[in-house]
Amino acid sequence: MSCKFDVKDLALAPEGKKRIEWADKDMPVLRMVRDLFRGEKPLQGVRLAACLHITTETANLARTLQAGGAELALCASNPLSTQDDNAASLVKDFGISVFARKGEDRDTYYRHMNAALDIKPNVTMDDGADLVSLLHSSRKELASNIIASMEETTTGVIRLRAMEKDGILRFPVIAVNDAQCKHFFDNRYGTGQSTLDGVIRATDHLIAGKKVVVCGYGWCGRGVASRARGMGANTIVTEVNPIRAIEAAMDGFGVMPMNQAARIGDIFITVTGNAGVIRMEHFQAMKDNALVCNSGHFNVELDLESLEKSAKKVRRKVREFVDEYTLANGRRILVAGEGRLINLAAAHGHPASVMDMSFAVQALATQWAVKNRGKLDNKVHDVPAAVDEWVAALKLKSMGIKIDALTKQQKKYLVSHDLGT
Repeated sequence: MSCKFDVKDLALAPEGKKRIEWADKDMPVLRMVRDLFRGEKPLQGVRLAACLHITTETANLARTLQAGGAELALCASNPLSTQDDNAASLVKDFGISVFARKGEDRDTYYRHMNAALDIKPNVTMDDGADLVSLLHSSRKELASNIIASMEETTTGVIRLRAMEKDGILRFPVIAVNDAQCKHFFDNRYGTGQSTLDGVIRATDHLIAGKKVVVCGYGWCGRGVASRARGMGANTIVTEVNPIRAIEAAMDGFGVMPMNQAARIGDIFITVTGNAGVIRMEHFQAMKDNALVCNSGHFNVELDLESLEKSAKKVRRKVREFVDEYTLANGRRILVAGEGRLINLAAAHGHPASVMDMSFAVQALATQWAVKNRGKLDNKVHDVPAAVDEWVAALKLKSMGIKIDALTKQQKKYLVSHDLGT
């Protein structure tokens, strides 16, 4: 085992390997891509640093990239998202460099990111644009080597488009998050199920009958709101976008401002990708024992700094993943997962079957970027439609679903202007 690493305990590897193999059974499209990569070696000679959630699904993406010939170094994209047994197995069983420990502090988090960048990568993968940020700040000397970076989360794409707009983006970025096979399914169905799973594991709450406030009605918010309603919750949506607010209302959800929802909600879930969504004035208005958590990428969606300063008493870990803050008014606010991704802090993240599509897109987008080395402008690029459609077709095939094909007449009609009524 020649790879470098910093993981909790290599003795955890056997359990991790079992879980990686279990997830792999539910990732048939990624397996097909791995078989293709193993034969063609499209990433031969590529050094790839990835800042991702170190889960069983990510482990199978790493195996696929390795099969394609890439030299890998992985670090965590969130201090609470690492599954330590998977990290151990990646090192011990697959010889992949991993720098990640569940619960690592901020200094360790950045030390691990820098360790991943020490391989002097040609390609990076991000879940929140942290590696790209380092490559534009403290590790600028490495930026000129980058062929492209893959970004798989909404928050990261927002940051990167802002960098492009300001003219400071130093290499091409592929917006994997914006691929239809990613955000239509991963964000909606994956986040929807795994977020509620995290809330239940952290609290053992019954969702039925609760007033669940979902902050944000993007694809993640749609998924969370739908799953909460499906479990019997009285679901309320807060939004700043009028079009999404109308959509939520027409989907049958209550829609109101946060200052109104704060007074009546039992469980609050933020999924906006923005900062300061639940602020001190909202905490002060909440009922006793209201539960607050986040399923957006960063914990900045909750103003926990103000909550900490204003609380007259803080009880850490009233449950394994729940902290209790007692306000001056005597009411208690429960914060789950330290405000970080609740679906990964307290649960196992998205089911493997939905990550199958996301990571197949990720691997194929990497292949495409490497194949087009030097031809891509320094901006945020969409995943080619052909990649999206191929992944979708393979997923349908794996599910035993067949669909129609256009007839010659239909194809002609779709490109003609002289055929009318």
